[in-house]
Amino acid sequence: MEGQELPCVLIDCIGGKHGVYEDHAEFLKERFCLITMKEYLENKNFLGKKIRAIYMWYHKPVINEELLQSLPNLKIVASSGVGIDHLDLNLLSSYGVKVSNTPFIVSTDTADLGMALMLASSRRLVEGHQMAISPDTEYFPANWLGAEVSGATLGIIGMGTIGYKVAERAKAFEMKILYHNRKQRNKEEECAVGATYCKKMDDLLQQADFVMLAVNLTPQTHKLIGKRELQLMKPTAILINISRGLVVDQDALVEALQNKVIKAAALDVTYPEPLPRDHPLLKLKNVVITPHIGSATVKTRHLMKENMTESIQAGLAGLPIPNEVLL
Repeated sequence: MEGQELPCVLIDCIGGKHGVYEDHAEFLKERFCLITMKEYLENKNFLGKKIRAIYMWYHKPVINEELLQSLPNLKIVASSGVGIDHLDLNLLSSYGVKVSNTPFIVSTDTADLGMALMLASSRRLVEGHQMAISPDTEYFPANWLGAEVSGATLGIIGMGTIGYKVAERAKAFEMKILYHNRKQRNKEEECAVGATYCKKMDDLLQQADFVMLAVNLTPQTHKLIGKRELQLMKPTAILINISRGLVVDQDALVEALQNKVIKAAALDVTYPEPLPRDHPLLKLKNVVITPHIGSATVKTRHLMKENMTESIQAGLAGLPIPNEVLL
């Protein structure tokens, strides 16, 4: 692109707690003229007309109608990760703006984390670690036991790319795999992982030793798991959430865990994130919480950056956009 002006791309900031990683920014600067939100706000009239794309790194910058009105030449928003619940697709479409995400890149790591959470909660790894390092520990009790994973029944709610990769991993643990999804997978895919389709989610909930949530957050999945669904689960069952916090009614979950309606929960996602430090979920021993790290590996974050870059370049060139999100 020597001799050509680089296209202007809006980002939130570089570095810090929520900004684009500094090494990622160097990669992006070779391809785009990066404009931070601070720079844009200081010179809206001039920069607003130059910005042609938004590089949305973990939901930043926030996009609303006021911002869209000030960016008349905006063509595409490239959003990191798989979830799009932070975007108003209808609003963006009304301004002629296309959207892309990175769904396939994050699936492997997220499935890995789902398995890690299942193992951590079933074998009580966090409690065990705390016992092992506590200055008050004088012996390891022989009756301190966890639950088996191998041979147990796993119910996967949401058999998309991530859910299917979880099933592939669970097969190696010789688990019985049930799944509930909007659409049934074809027989070849089911046979490859030994999965059985449950048309009714209730049937899955009643049978599973582990229930893993891998759905997108939509109006239909908002608080998909509430008091009624938790009561359908076995008292020995463990709930694992690698989707979005709002897929679960957290108040109902707290009540279920406190009253031993289910055995435990393992959550990579909550609402809000992070939880208030006095939230009851943080005080329960039968809960494992991680800080939304499903895709948090070095390799995956680099692939996300590259995929988002390709989407922006394609969108600005009028070419088919990789992983375009369609209404």
